[in-house]
Amino acid sequence: MILGVVTALLTIIVVFKSFFGFFEMARVEFITKKQFFTHFYINRKTLPKAYKPILEQEFLFYKKLNPLEQKNFDHRIQYFINNWEFIGKDVEITTKMKVLIAATATKLTFGFREYKIDVVEKIVIYEKAYFSSINNQLHKGEFNLRFNALVFSWEDFEKGYKIENDNINLGVHECIHAMHFTFLKSRRYSTSAAIFLDSFQELTSLIEKDNRLKNKIINSGYFRNYAFENQFEFISVLVENFIETPSEFKSQFPIIYLKVKEMLNFNFAGY
Repeated sequence: MILGVVTALLTIIVVFKSFFGFFEMARVEFITKKQFFTHFYINRKTLPKAYKPILEQEFLFYKKLNPLEQKNFDHRIQYFINNWEFIGKDVEITTKMKVLIAATATKLTFGFREYKIDVVEKIVIYEKAYFSSINNQLHKGEFNLRFNALVFSWEDFEKGYKIENDNINLGVHECIHAMHFTFLKSRRYSTSAAIFLDSFQELTSLIEKDNRLKNKIINSGYFRNYAFENQFEFISVLVENFIETPSEFKSQFPIIYLKVKEMLNFNFAGY
């Protein structure tokens, strides 16, 4: 009897999830790039007291969130800290490192229900720029898909937050690479991936069809030259600029700004 009831309930849940996923994907693809909901947690986790001062003093974005948004942000930071392995290379891993890196990932995925960046398992931290065997050069950071790792020079990661208006933020740049690969793997069934990838595809198509806009992007000097290496670098640089200088971005390139905002579902913190 009990087994039959459990089986029936599980069947109902599976059928409901299938219908929910179908209708939400149809909504995102054909009506509006919005999920039915973004945040819902049966057991919302709270941050240890030691984490809060770091966020409040060194992560400006956090202070722009309302109290409910901060609670949701806290829950997601805890997920990244608890599930990522932090590895120091000749440097001691500190609570500050964990909180700021997890907060960066949380900020960039905060507009999505699927936020876990599944392609990342490890965070490797060097004190300064390090020698990489990928191209036998010094690197400040990278997303290494082969080892499921984000790698940072801590000196350069911190610089991204100490100087908040130069459109260079190592943490944002590399986390976007990891997000991009995660969503490429999950596009078929993830509405978060659909919003991100479809919006970016629409943006690139728009730019390709508008030579005047394309030339303005290239010649404006607002986007650093590294953006034009390939589409992966372009998307990361776009988001760096969006995060660091939103007012200037919106003023110079209002259509692109709105598309990046849609791509990240970034409807909070004054963006």
